[in-house]
Amino acid sequence: MYAIVETGGKQYRVSVDEDVVVEKLAAEPGQKVEFEQVCLVARDGKVTVGKPWVRGAKVTCRVLGHSRGSKIEVFTYKAKENIKRKLGHRQSCTRLRVEKITAGRARRKKKES
Repeated sequence: MYAIVETGGKQYRVSVDEDVVVEKLAAEPGQKVEFEQVCLVARDGKVTVGKPWVRGAKVTCRVLGHSRGSKIEVFTYKAKENIKRKLGHRQSCTRLRVEKITAGRARRKKKES
């Protein structure tokens, strides 16, 4: 069973007992976090796709800790003008462990009369 969750403007494929690194969340280590913006849930070969979210679906995670990603160096220059600039950036991130995936209910098509 797996799900696709949206957080921090990105989508992540998660399954139970898996660690995932996402954009920094405002939660303390050891706290539980629930994601209700679930785009897709796959279970026993059946796939439920949301429009845009699957109704009633939740992914429960536990915060393992906070860290920072690897450094990205940006170097810009303008030729023949002796202008150079070097910048660096490290993104803050949160490590989560997926504990539970609750599948939502599938939408039924309306009967045509």
